[in-house]
Amino acid sequence: QVQLVESGGGLVQAGRSLRLSCAATGLIFSFNTMGWYRQAPGNQRELVATITNAGTTTYADSVKGRFTISKDNAKNTMYLEMNSLKPEDTAIYYCSAGVIIMSYNPRYWGQGTQVTVSS
Repeated sequence: QVQLVESGGGLVQAGRSLRLSCAATGLIFSFNTMGWYRQAPGNQRELVATITNAGTTTYADSVKGRFTISKDNAKNTMYLEMNSLKPEDTAIYYCSAGVIIMSYNPRYWGQGTQVTVSS
């Protein structure tokens, strides 16, 4: 099993920055990719960014140029640096870990952390 624990959410004004962290423990060899999802009220959960163990990254169009995903393999911790935040970035952000089979398939989830951006 894998345990994922997020931290770093909160309330910020539009235009400011936040950094989310996700620490992984347990059977970390059972996944080769990690990713951040988010879910706003009334919306489906959407994939925000992914990063492979080799460091290859992908981003949703809505966050390209503003968000940066990174990973410290020594600490088994993934980060999401969010800059130039907009009110529409308000959501619960979920950390995930999984594998890529044609596309990213998450197997494990964190509990989520709330990000609220005020206008």
